[in-house]
Amino acid sequence: MDVAKIAEYAQSLYNAHGDKAEAEAAQKAKKYQEEGNEAEAQTWQSVRRAISEIRGAHES
Repeated sequence: MDVAKIAEYAQSLYNAHGDKAEAEAAQKAKKYQEEGNEAEAQTWQSVRRAISEIRGAHES
């Protein structure tokens, strides 16, 4: 998934789930990592980081 899609998905997830979105993305990353799907795990880690940045921007 490209950077623009990750940012778009992170924003949508944050808008839908608020502060719980980051934990949800982290759980998905962990699930895919445990399944051995590193590419999907990395995508979800990127989504989690993007949500973290969104949260930081909203808190300042």
